Amino acid sequence: MTIAQTERSLGQAFRNGLLCRCPDCGKSSVFNGYIKVKHTCDSCGLELHHQRADDAPPYFTMLIVLHFVISGLLTVQQTYDPATWIQLSIWLPVSLVAALWLLPRVKGALIGIQWARRMHGFGGDFT
Repeated sequence: MTIAQTERSLGQAFRNGLLCRCPDCGKSSVFNGYIKVKHTCDSCGLELHHQRADDAPPYFTMLIVLHFVISGLLTVQQTYDPATWIQLSIWLPVSLVAALWLLPRVKGALIGIQWARRMHGFGGDFT
């Protein structure tokens, strides 16, 4: 990092990403649709096509969701000992809804981290 470059707040970029907003201005959405990243920010013009989230968002989403689901499943099993079909009817929908809700937020947060750390062309040195 050169001295002329301004400092980018990792925390603010992470929060903006969790809200699915531009990591720079925090005003416009990062996505067109569900998880398709816009080419540029509608508000500040930041080029977002540099992002390389790739397979990381689904992996982190699964890691987070499965920790909660498995913990809940084991707690319910030890406390109430319900039938298997009851466990499945509870935890399969919870897993699906949680994963679908969390995936764009995790992807936005990863884009925010990449921008704050000047990764993959977000540093202004690459095209």
